[in-house]
Amino acid sequence: MLLTFVILYLAASIAIGLIAATRVHNTKDFVVAGRSLPLYVVTATVFATWFGSETVLGISSTFIKEGLRGIVSDPFGSSMCLVLVGLFFAAKLYRMDLLTIGDYYRVRYDGVAELLTSLCIVVSYLGWLSAQIVVIGLVFTVVTGGGVSMNQGIVIGAVVVLIYTLWGGMYSVAWTNFVQMVVILLGLFYIAYVIAGKAGGVGTVVAHADAAGKFEFWPKFEARDVLA
Repeated sequence: MLLTFVILYLAASIAIGLIAATRVHNTKDFVVAGRSLPLYVVTATVFATWFGSETVLGISSTFIKEGLRGIVSDPFGSSMCLVLVGLFFAAKLYRMDLLTIGDYYRVRYDGVAELLTSLCIVVSYLGWLSAQIVVIGLVFTVVTGGGVSMNQGIVIGAVVVLIYTLWGGMYSVAWTNFVQMVVILLGLFYIAYVIAGKAGGVGTVVAHADAAGKFEFWPKFEARDVLA
Protein backbone atom coordinates (compact mmCIF):
# COMPACT_ATOMS: atom_id res chain seq x y z
CA MET A 1 0.00 0.00 0.00
CA LEU A 2 2.74 2.45 0.99
CA LEU A 3 4.82 1.57 -2.06
CA THR A 4 1.82 2.16 -4.33
CA PHE A 5 1.25 5.55 -2.73
CA VAL A 6 4.91 6.54 -3.19
CA ILE A 7 4.86 5.49 -6.85
CA LEU A 8 1.63 7.42 -7.47
CA TYR A 9 3.08 10.46 -5.74
CA LEU A 10 6.23 10.40 -7.89
CA ALA A 11 4.15 9.89 -11.03
CA ALA A 12 1.96 12.85 -10.05
CA SER A 13 5.08 14.97 -9.54
CA ILE A 14 6.28 14.19 -13.06
CA ALA A 15 2.78 14.87 -14.44
CA ILE A 16 2.75 18.26 -12.71
CA GLY A 17 6.11 19.03 -14.29
CA LEU A 18 4.83 18.17 -17.75
CA ILE A 19 1.71 20.29 -17.32
CA ALA A 20 3.71 23.17 -15.86
CA ALA A 21 6.14 23.05 -18.78
CA THR A 22 3.36 24.25 -21.08
CA ARG A 23 3.30 27.56 -19.17
CA VAL A 24 7.03 28.21 -19.48
CA HIS A 25 7.80 30.58 -22.35
CA ASN A 26 10.81 32.53 -21.11
CA THR A 27 13.41 32.77 -18.34
CA LYS A 28 11.09 34.66 -15.99
CA ASP A 29 8.47 31.93 -16.31
CA PHE A 30 11.06 29.25 -15.55
CA VAL A 31 12.81 30.96 -12.63
CA VAL A 32 10.00 32.83 -10.83
CA ALA A 33 6.87 31.37 -12.46
CA GLY A 34 6.18 34.64 -14.26
CA ARG A 35 5.65 36.30 -10.86
CA SER A 36 2.04 35.13 -11.11
CA LEU A 37 1.60 32.41 -8.48
CA PRO A 38 -1.46 32.76 -6.21
CA LEU A 39 -0.88 33.41 -2.51
CA TYR A 40 -1.93 29.94 -1.36
CA VAL A 41 0.60 28.31 -3.70
CA VAL A 42 3.38 30.64 -2.55
CA THR A 43 2.48 29.86 1.06
CA ALA A 44 2.54 26.14 0.33
CA THR A 45 5.91 26.51 -1.41
CA VAL A 46 7.47 28.25 1.58
CA PHE A 47 5.96 25.67 3.94
CA ALA A 48 7.03 22.62 1.94
CA THR A 49 10.51 24.04 1.30
CA TRP A 50 11.23 24.60 4.99
CA PHE A 51 9.16 21.70 6.31
CA GLY A 52 11.17 18.92 4.71
CA SER A 53 12.80 15.74 5.97
CA GLU A 54 15.12 17.66 8.29
CA THR A 55 12.09 19.17 10.03
CA VAL A 56 9.94 16.05 10.15
CA LEU A 57 12.69 13.64 11.20
CA GLY A 58 15.57 15.74 12.55
CA ILE A 59 13.79 18.40 14.59
CA SER A 60 11.30 15.94 16.08
CA SER A 61 14.13 13.74 17.37
CA THR A 62 15.97 16.81 18.69
CA PHE A 63 12.84 17.89 20.56
CA ILE A 64 12.59 14.47 22.19
CA LYS A 65 16.20 14.73 23.39
CA GLU A 66 16.47 18.42 24.28
CA GLY A 67 12.96 19.88 24.31
CA LEU A 68 12.09 23.32 22.91
CA ARG A 69 15.51 24.68 23.82
CA GLY A 70 17.10 22.33 21.31
CA ILE A 71 15.05 23.67 18.40
CA VAL A 72 15.34 27.41 19.02
CA SER A 73 17.38 27.99 15.86
CA ASP A 74 15.13 25.86 13.66
CA PRO A 75 12.19 26.18 13.32
CA PHE A 76 11.76 29.20 15.63
CA GLY A 77 14.82 31.16 14.47
CA SER A 78 14.36 30.37 10.79
CA SER A 79 10.66 31.26 11.00
CA MET A 80 11.53 34.63 12.52
CA CYS A 81 14.00 35.23 9.67
CA LEU A 82 11.23 34.60 7.14
CA VAL A 83 8.94 37.05 8.94
CA LEU A 84 11.64 39.75 9.10
CA VAL A 85 12.54 39.32 5.43
CA GLY A 86 8.86 39.54 4.51
CA LEU A 87 8.34 42.69 6.57
CA PHE A 88 11.43 44.66 5.61
CA PHE A 89 12.90 43.30 2.36
CA ALA A 90 10.40 41.32 0.26
CA ALA A 91 8.44 44.28 -1.15
CA LYS A 92 11.58 46.21 -2.10
CA LEU A 93 13.14 43.19 -3.79
CA TYR A 94 9.88 42.44 -5.61
CA ARG A 95 9.74 45.95 -7.06
CA MET A 96 13.30 45.55 -8.39
CA ASP A 97 12.03 42.80 -10.73
CA LEU A 98 14.92 40.44 -9.95
CA LEU A 99 15.18 36.77 -10.81
CA THR A 100 17.72 35.62 -8.21
CA ILE A 101 19.41 36.84 -5.05
CA GLY A 102 22.60 37.08 -7.09
CA ASP A 103 20.91 39.64 -9.34
CA TYR A 104 20.53 41.99 -6.39
CA TYR A 105 24.24 41.86 -5.63
CA ARG A 106 25.03 42.56 -9.29
CA VAL A 107 22.75 45.61 -9.27
CA ARG A 108 23.96 46.81 -5.87
CA TYR A 109 27.66 46.03 -6.36
CA ASP A 110 29.07 44.25 -9.43
CA GLY A 111 29.36 40.97 -11.30
CA VAL A 112 32.06 39.64 -8.96
CA ALA A 113 29.77 40.06 -5.94
CA GLU A 114 27.00 38.32 -7.88
CA LEU A 115 29.26 35.36 -8.69
CA LEU A 116 30.57 35.00 -5.14
CA THR A 117 27.07 35.22 -3.67
CA SER A 118 25.73 32.62 -6.08
CA LEU A 119 28.62 30.25 -5.29
CA CYS A 120 28.05 30.67 -1.55
CA ILE A 121 24.36 29.89 -1.95
CA VAL A 122 25.09 26.77 -4.00
CA VAL A 123 27.65 25.48 -1.49
CA SER A 124 25.37 26.21 1.49
CA TYR A 125 22.56 24.20 -0.08
CA LEU A 126 24.61 21.09 -0.87
CA GLY A 127 24.19 19.55 2.58
CA TRP A 128 20.51 20.46 2.81
CA LEU A 129 19.70 19.05 -0.63
CA SER A 130 21.75 15.93 0.04
CA ALA A 131 19.70 15.27 3.18
CA GLN A 132 16.44 15.50 1.21
CA ILE A 133 17.65 13.09 -1.46
CA VAL A 134 19.00 10.63 1.12
CA VAL A 135 15.62 10.57 2.85
CA ILE A 136 13.96 9.73 -0.47
CA GLY A 137 16.33 6.77 -0.74
CA LEU A 138 15.49 5.76 2.83
CA VAL A 139 11.76 5.89 2.06
CA PHE A 140 12.20 3.55 -0.90
CA THR A 141 14.25 1.15 1.21
CA VAL A 142 11.63 1.07 3.98
CA VAL A 143 8.49 0.77 1.83
CA THR A 144 10.03 -1.99 -0.31
CA GLY A 145 11.34 -3.91 2.69
CA GLY A 146 14.89 -3.59 1.42
CA GLY A 147 13.99 -4.53 -2.14
CA VAL A 148 15.31 -1.17 -3.31
CA SER A 149 18.66 -0.21 -1.81
CA MET A 150 19.38 3.21 -0.38
CA ASN A 151 21.56 4.16 -3.35
CA GLN A 152 18.97 2.98 -5.87
CA GLY A 153 16.28 4.97 -4.08
CA ILE A 154 18.49 8.05 -4.10
CA VAL A 155 18.98 7.77 -7.86
CA ILE A 156 15.25 7.25 -8.49
CA GLY A 157 14.29 10.21 -6.32
CA ALA A 158 16.94 12.48 -7.82
CA VAL A 159 15.86 11.61 -11.37
CA VAL A 160 12.20 12.36 -10.61
CA VAL A 161 13.05 15.71 -9.01
CA LEU A 162 15.31 16.66 -11.92
CA ILE A 163 12.64 15.74 -14.47
CA TYR A 164 9.86 17.92 -13.09
CA THR A 165 12.23 20.74 -12.15
CA LEU A 166 14.00 20.96 -15.50
CA TRP A 167 10.77 20.72 -17.47
CA GLY A 168 8.55 23.08 -15.53
CA GLY A 169 10.91 25.24 -13.47
CA MET A 170 9.32 27.19 -10.64
CA TYR A 171 5.81 26.43 -11.91
CA SER A 172 6.27 22.69 -11.36
CA VAL A 173 8.24 23.17 -8.14
CA ALA A 174 5.55 25.43 -6.66
CA TRP A 175 2.59 23.23 -7.56
CA THR A 176 4.45 20.10 -6.48
CA ASN A 177 5.15 21.83 -3.18
CA PHE A 178 1.44 22.52 -2.83
CA VAL A 179 0.76 18.80 -3.13
CA GLN A 180 3.60 18.09 -0.71
CA MET A 181 2.12 20.43 1.88
CA VAL A 182 -1.22 18.65 1.72
CA VAL A 183 0.45 15.23 2.01
CA ILE A 184 2.68 16.36 4.89
CA LEU A 185 -0.17 17.86 6.91
CA LEU A 186 -2.52 14.93 6.37
CA GLY A 187 0.24 12.47 7.21
CA LEU A 188 1.33 14.28 10.36
CA PHE A 189 -2.23 14.69 11.64
CA TYR A 190 -2.90 11.00 11.01
CA ILE A 191 0.31 9.93 12.78
CA ALA A 192 -0.42 12.26 15.70
CA TYR A 193 -3.94 10.83 15.98
CA VAL A 194 -2.74 7.22 15.98
CA ILE A 195 0.14 7.77 18.40
CA ALA A 196 -1.93 9.91 20.77
CA GLY A 197 -4.60 7.22 20.80
CA LYS A 198 -2.09 4.53 21.72
CA ALA A 199 -0.54 6.75 24.41
CA GLY A 200 -3.85 7.49 26.10
CA GLY A 201 -4.81 10.74 24.41
CA VAL A 202 -3.27 14.10 23.57
CA GLY A 203 -3.52 15.25 27.18
CA THR A 204 -1.39 12.33 28.34
CA VAL A 205 1.31 13.05 25.76
CA VAL A 206 1.39 16.77 26.62
CA ALA A 207 1.46 16.07 30.36
CA HIS A 208 4.33 13.61 29.95
CA ALA A 209 6.35 16.07 27.85
CA ASP A 210 5.67 18.87 30.33
CA ALA A 211 6.74 16.73 33.27
CA ALA A 212 9.97 15.93 31.44
CA GLY A 213 10.67 19.65 30.96
CA LYS A 214 10.35 19.52 27.17
CA PHE A 215 8.36 22.77 27.01
CA GLU A 216 11.02 24.90 28.71
CA PHE A 217 11.88 27.43 26.01
CA TRP A 218 13.96 30.16 27.65
CA PRO A 219 17.49 29.28 28.77
CA LYS A 220 18.46 29.42 32.41
CA PHE A 221 20.11 32.68 33.31
CA GLU A 222 23.50 31.09 33.71
CA ALA A 223 26.60 32.07 31.74
CA ARG A 224 26.86 28.75 29.89
CA ASP A 225 23.21 28.64 28.80
CA VAL A 226 23.04 32.32 27.84
CA LEU A 227 26.18 32.09 25.69
CA ALA A 228 24.97 28.88 24.07
